[in-house]
Amino acid sequence: MARASRETRPSRPATKRRPARAVAERPASRRRHTSGETPYHHGDLHDALLAAAERVLEREGLPGLTLRAVAREAGVSHAAPTHHFGDLSGLLSELAAIGFRRFNEAMIAAGKTDTNPLMQALARAKAYVSYARACPGMYGLMFRTERLDMSRPSLHEAATASFEGLANAVGAGRNEKLTGNALEALSLDQAAAIARAWSLVHGFTTLLLDGRLEDILHRLPDGTGVDELLDAMLRSTVPRPPAPT
Repeated sequence: MARASRETRPSRPATKRRPARAVAERPASRRRHTSGETPYHHGDLHDALLAAAERVLEREGLPGLTLRAVAREAGVSHAAPTHHFGDLSGLLSELAAIGFRRFNEAMIAAGKTDTNPLMQALARAKAYVSYARACPGMYGLMFRTERLDMSRPSLHEAATASFEGLANAVGAGRNEKLTGNALEALSLDQAAAIARAWSLVHGFTTLLLDGRLEDILHRLPDGTGVDELLDAMLRSTVPRPPAPT
C-alpha cells in the first residue's frame, strides 16, 4: 500500500535548468566588472574604448597598449576594440587624433593671452612643453608615425591643424600670414623658420621627458627650473637690435 500511494502522488514538474553556456555568452557589457568600471552603453563604447586606451597608455606606456589591454581596462569583450577600430594601428591613430586636437587647443588658448606676436609665440611654446609634461604617453604616441595610419581622416585633419597652428605662429612673428596657398608653397627661408622653431621646442621637450636635462637643471640658480630655462632659451633665439654706434 505504501508503494501504491507513492506511485499515485503527483510528480513535481522538472525544473528547467539554464544552460551553462548562457552565462558565458552574456554580452561583456552586462557582466560584473571586477575592476570597478561602470558598464558602458553600446552607443558610448567607441569613446569608452578610447578613454580606456588613454589610461593604459599613460599608465603602462606604448609597449603595454594592446587591444586586449584596452578591452580589459574598459571591461568589455576582447573583440570590441577590433570591431570599432579594425586593428591596433586604427586604435592608436584615433587616440593620437585626440591628442593632436587637445594639443592644438592648448596652444591656441595660450596664444590668445597676449596681443604681441613675440609673447604669443613664447606662450605657445610653453603650452607645447606643458602638454607634453602632463600627458607624456599621448605626446610620445603623436610622434610615433610608424605606429600610426596618417591616412585616417581624423588623424590627418588633427595633425594638419597642429602644423598649421605652428606655421601661423612663426609667420606672425615674421609679420607674415602663412595660411592657405601661402602655406602650401613655402620659401626656403619660411620653411627654415618653421623647422627651427619646431626643432627648438620639440628637442627641448624630448630631452626633458627623457630626463636628459637633469644635469643642467640641478646646476641652475635657486628658484629657477624648467619654465625659467625654457623662457630664457626661447628669448635667446630672438634677434636683438644692433647696438648703437
